[in-house]
Amino acid sequence: MGMIDLVPQWMAAIGSGGLVGFALGLIGGGGSILATPLLLYVVGVSQPHIAIGTSALAVSINAYVNLISHARKGHVWWRCAFVFAGAGTLGALGGSTLGKSFDGESLLFLFSLLMLIVAAFMMKPRKLVLEGGGKIDRVTCMKTGAIAVLAGAASGFFGIGGGFLIVPALIFATGMPMINAVGSSLFAVGTFGLATALNYAASGLVDWQIAAEFIGGGIIGGIGGMLLATRFAKTRNLLNRIFAGVIVVVAMYMLYRSGLSFGWF
Repeated sequence: MGMIDLVPQWMAAIGSGGLVGFALGLIGGGGSILATPLLLYVVGVSQPHIAIGTSALAVSINAYVNLISHARKGHVWWRCAFVFAGAGTLGALGGSTLGKSFDGESLLFLFSLLMLIVAAFMMKPRKLVLEGGGKIDRVTCMKTGAIAVLAGAASGFFGIGGGFLIVPALIFATGMPMINAVGSSLFAVGTFGLATALNYAASGLVDWQIAAEFIGGGIIGGIGGMLLATRFAKTRNLLNRIFAGVIVVVAMYMLYRSGLSFGWF
């Protein structure tokens, strides 16, 4: 059962998807980290692996939807985006296969620790890079691909989008501006998530109905978040820190639940 038992599951799924989509549209990377906890504790998905597989599918579709608007504005550096997504997909398949073999409660424990790391990343103020001097050559793309495998493995193992890893990795590897890193990362996020979801689906670990409801809510929430993103651009660092605080609270709740499962309390 979900945390809010009086709310029908389909409403909880749409509402939870809306929250994740709104966060993604408003602050970008890191917004999808709450998808799995919401599916578990609000929507009421009973098995951790199903929550992770379903979350990966929802995050993938929402990333592709957001990619469209960035692509139209010319924010995507397609050559490195394809290299990053292609190499990272191999990592995502390996990571998701390893994740499926883990005990569900142990995986959630590690996931909650990851959330604390994500929150720490989000606490740091982002520097806006308007002009990048990165030259797109073979060496740059090879370096990008190597980093992509690691980011993809983490994304696949935990069933997350991994934007908080992918954006700085793209900037480090190519020197591209922040806006191009965000736009290019969405292609990788979508591809990693799709590879992870298909891997989980092959084992029957995706709830397709809940995924559809979650995605629908995420698209609506994402539109709202993007509409407000420009208005709150000057306070983005503050929004990141507030959201990081929310992540910490949820992570601590997950650690508490894990402690109960392991008999620590």
